[in-house]
Amino acid sequence: MVAGAASAHPRTAVVIGAGIVGLSTAWFLQERGVDVTVVDRAEVASGASWGNAGWLSPGLTVPLPEPSVLRYGIQSLLDRRAPLYIPVKPDPRLWSFLARFARHCTLAKWRTGMQAYLPMNAECLEAFDVLVHNGVRAQVQEAPITAVVERREQIQDLFREFQMIRRAGQRIDFTVLDGTELRSALPQVSERAEVGIRLDGQRYIDPGAFVHALADSVVARGGTIHRNFTVRRFFREWRGVTVQADAGRTVGADVAVLATGSWVSQFAKPRGVRVPVHAGRGYSFTVPTAEPVPGPIYLPAVRVACTPYQGALRVAGTMEFRAPDAGLDRKRIEAIIESARPLLDGVSWADRTDEWVGPRPVTPDGLPLIGETSTSGVFLAGGHGMWGLTLGPSTGRLLAEQITTGKQPEALRPFDPLR
Repeated sequence: MVAGAASAHPRTAVVIGAGIVGLSTAWFLQERGVDVTVVDRAEVASGASWGNAGWLSPGLTVPLPEPSVLRYGIQSLLDRRAPLYIPVKPDPRLWSFLARFARHCTLAKWRTGMQAYLPMNAECLEAFDVLVHNGVRAQVQEAPITAVVERREQIQDLFREFQMIRRAGQRIDFTVLDGTELRSALPQVSERAEVGIRLDGQRYIDPGAFVHALADSVVARGGTIHRNFTVRRFFREWRGVTVQADAGRTVGADVAVLATGSWVSQFAKPRGVRVPVHAGRGYSFTVPTAEPVPGPIYLPAVRVACTPYQGALRVAGTMEFRAPDAGLDRKRIEAIIESARPLLDGVSWADRTDEWVGPRPVTPDGLPLIGETSTSGVFLAGGHGMWGLTLGPSTGRLLAEQITTGKQPEALRPFDPLR
């Protein structure tokens, strides 16, 4: 697809959404000489960009729909404490979304989706390097992600997925570890853990700190960020795009980028985007540990991700299909603790802080939406599911190329919002 004439070589852009995806797009637009204004209904990194596990994990970035996910979802349907929670109540929009998601849970569609992810995964860490080496003052830590299970048979699904990723053409390096090797590398792993897999070549960050540093860099390079700017509508005029908020506040630019996470469908659907985006909410909290945590720990059998965070441990989990603005359900926190406690020692679960819930934007085919909508000069960047942090900078880099050249990069073709 070739972008409309109005969107080629723009001088100004307004980015709606101050998370990792929106700010990365703004930063890379600045690299190409575009003046940017970023607006957000709340604050920088106020959504999923703050409370996630902080993993930069191309080795785990795969399409979410897959046969084992469908089986797991059916088993979890009536279990309120399961890592996947789907409320059993009348909600035509949610059940329509889940029906479409289920239709994509085949190996053939997973393989197609994996091929789409390969170019993005190949350059996602480089995109972070570009940011850090050019003014984004934040740390990126290199460390393996180690998956830990209680029983050997529980590792089989993850081992099979790694083999499938390799067969798809992506290089990943992993090593199977016995219990003794696990505890030697990670003092938090309990005696109940029988086996694990160490996935090398991954990284992690403090996500909130990184996104705030990215925002600071955008401002230092001449950009403007408007906080508490709730967009009510925006419209295309001959001279560009006008974004309107409360009290008559407006921002005008040559082009606009929608990067509003789980709220994106509100503005995307009227612009020809037929792929729905639903909130798959995740929870996290922080707990002290008796010893420093050397690197990220993944508990795949219970879908819990643990990351060194500000001298403690951030624990994240759950995929909860509820409204993005619904309140925190403390039972979900308790369920995460109950599932993780047997596998981790030296963790002060009762002294947790930073309890958080936030919505991850999920699409039924497991692929993000990146590119121009049917409205010339209005672009979309969203629907990354659990991989928004990992793919945020590479998304911004490729979308900035499309916006400024008028040509869709080959890597973005599978993610066309009008598919």
